[in-house]
Amino acid sequence: MCDNIHIHGLKMPESMDEETRSQLCPVVYAVSKLGGKWKLIVVHNLIDGPLRFGELRRAIPDITQRMLTLTLRELEEDGIVNRHVFEVVPPHVEYSLTEVGQGLESVMSSLGDWGRANFAQKRNAVAQTA
Repeated sequence: MCDNIHIHGLKMPESMDEETRSQLCPVVYAVSKLGGKWKLIVVHNLIDGPLRFGELRRAIPDITQRMLTLTLRELEEDGIVNRHVFEVVPPHVEYSLTEVGQGLESVMSSLGDWGRANFAQKRNAVAQTA
């Protein structure tokens, strides 16, 4: 499974022993699908329900239109996001999480818990040195 997974041009070392490889493989796979600056932020914004492109842009003000388009396209290709086009004028497109994408909700919650705890720890360390 991991033989064909590449992250930013990197590949699992062939010299790695099978046990280490089997433990690392799921992590490498997940990072290959969710790595990058914007993917988890887009997923986080879609957890509560479908959003239109403009709503996502407003929710993530630092992302460019081009990068949001590329990120949504990659997430769609990987089966994490659905793109639903409504046959109306003007065109109406909504993005939502697939069943696979919805499976990331607990991961996102755990990641948020870790971020809050780590941020608080760093803030407390800075406050103690001031």
